[in-house]
Amino acid sequence: MSIKPLEDRVLVRRVDAQTLSAGGIVIPDKAAEKPTEGIVIAVGPGRRLENGQIVSPLVAEGDRVVFKKYGAQEITENGEKLLIIREADLLAVVEESVKEEEAA
Repeated sequence: MSIKPLEDRVLVRRVDAQTLSAGGIVIPDKAAEKPTEGIVIAVGPGRRLENGQIVSPLVAEGDRVVFKKYGAQEITENGEKLLIIREADLLAVVEESVKEEEAA
């Protein structure tokens, strides 16, 4: 089965939750908050205006995005949990800086 988002929706795979605190303490799965960052894996055609014109999405497949904590619909595809999110509920696209890439 393949999922293709409709209109201004995007399909997102959450990034892994942080399992260590800043102080080095292991955070159990149940205590860890679900991450609000993910990778876009599919994008709908865009938002339709009242006059019928379609506004292309601002994100693309492969973008790393930040989204609202409660703005997503969780679905399961082949045992993997994915999110369907309206583009308006995306808060930002995360861009890697040169320093971060050199450190990796």
